[in-house]
Amino acid sequence: MTSEPASAPDAARADAAGSAGSAGSADDPGIARAGSADVGRWFATATRRNPDGPGPTRGGPRLPAWGPMDGAQYGHRSPGEEIDAALDLLSGAPVAVLTGAGMSTGSGLPDYRGRDAVPRSPMTYQEFMGHDLARRRYWARSTVGWEQFRAARPGAAHRLLAALDPAAFSITAVITQNVDGLHATAGSDPVIDLHGRLDRVRCQQCDALSSRTALHQRLLTMNPELAARLGQLTADAAQAPDGDAEVDRTSSFRYPPCPLCGGILKPDVVFFGESARREVVAAAFASLEAAEALLVLGSSLTVQSGLRFVRAAGRQGKPVVILNDGPTRADPDATRRLHGRLEDVLGRWVARA
Repeated sequence: MTSEPASAPDAARADAAGSAGSAGSADDPGIARAGSADVGRWFATATRRNPDGPGPTRGGPRLPAWGPMDGAQYGHRSPGEEIDAALDLLSGAPVAVLTGAGMSTGSGLPDYRGRDAVPRSPMTYQEFMGHDLARRRYWARSTVGWEQFRAARPGAAHRLLAALDPAAFSITAVITQNVDGLHATAGSDPVIDLHGRLDRVRCQQCDALSSRTALHQRLLTMNPELAARLGQLTADAAQAPDGDAEVDRTSSFRYPPCPLCGGILKPDVVFFGESARREVVAAAFASLEAAEALLVLGSSLTVQSGLRFVRAAGRQGKPVVILNDGPTRADPDATRRLHGRLEDVLGRWVARA
């Protein structure tokens, strides 16, 4: 696999400790917490952020914290004339669209830095690849969250975006930082999954792709005690005030190796510290090159993975329209900066198209 240097929810490696699927010798110290609040975060398995803030992962990248942005103001709404002016800027031109986690909050998947984001530090690629216990913890918790994630359906924002092409403007591609596959389900085409998709699993040795749903069934078969409690654990995840579920004894959780080569299976998403696939990034930049403008929806652009497209559009002299509730790192670079709910603004544009 060819790859490019890490920069976004992208993340690292180490030697694989322990044998995949063998039972651990003791329970994890403490309780691993996860559930629906982690679903949109690729089932992040790190614990809540330390009050003193996250430190660097040993041997890995320094991590940006997930949670509401300090000092941010949310809930602003742009006046109608500004929303209409932004559409006039985009109308009739080929547009590249970059989307972030705010696009899927209407589908029940949480964002990372919005007003309701739960402060967390993400699991890194180094941790996942370097520690058997980390993989046990990850797969145990993701097993609890999987059915709820799989049940998510496109929200109004996904459907409205799909309806804008070609009614208001043609879209060269939807470049999404999300891993939920909801843009494609809503009818957008083409969609470039910049950070991969959670419904796929990739072997880290032979690069073979397989189905996450099929793996889910195998995980339940290998872990009958958790399978027997799955309904209650899933209900706890949905009903807890912070969307978390308690998943204990993750050190004895069993997971399979790749059936083809015996390698480590990992969700086909880009962890912090991992390298994004070069061919995916190249396709995203090609779609920007073919466009005359860039539209950013529901992203704080905090990490370089998304920000670089705004910077590239600026270098190419292309207008940039940013729509997000709360500040973004690229606010000074925006030609038009809109505030408000995505479905409200996109709905107004569809009505005008």
